[in-house]
Amino acid sequence: MSLDIAKKTARKAASRARQSAAKEAGGEAAMLFAENLMRHVPVDADTVVSGYLPIGSELDVRRAMTACLNKGADICMPAVVEENAPLAFRRWRQGDALVEEKFGTQAPRADAPECVPSVLIVPMLAFDRRGYRLGYGGGFYDRTLAALRAAGPVLAVGAAYAGQEMKTVPHDELDQPLDYIVTERAAIKIAR
Repeated sequence: MSLDIAKKTARKAASRARQSAAKEAGGEAAMLFAENLMRHVPVDADTVVSGYLPIGSELDVRRAMTACLNKGADICMPAVVEENAPLAFRRWRQGDALVEEKFGTQAPRADAPECVPSVLIVPMLAFDRRGYRLGYGGGFYDRTLAALRAAGPVLAVGAAYAGQEMKTVPHDELDQPLDYIVTERAAIKIAR
């Protein structure tokens, strides 16, 4: 089976599993995720944290972004500026104007100040204990992490429900591994 077919098959199963995991985790998942993130991932006043606004059954990380902001961190969110390119990051605060993007996501407006994150909170369909994530197939986060890591240190934190774990995520050399996976149950630091 080719990697493309393996990923497509895994995405279908992972999408169903995430919906089930979201229902099982319930309304406290966002609070528990935020607590685990703040307890285990280094965030301070010098940190620039990129989050996201959830779509579908993605884990809601807004409470975690507020906790980072309360520690003095700067908050930004990703924006798609062109296909097959890394994401841009723009400063964001609760209540700032957002624009709808092509993939159903929302991003800060183009006139928001650009930022370079040192911590990226990354959505996903599934993860494994080696730090690989199954995304939506656009490659945006992989390209972005490769570019950011080439420029300096950055931590990639996968945000997921515990029920999104797979034994093995299909991947190749272009797939960028995560440094942490944080769920409502635990924070997993990936050994390198």
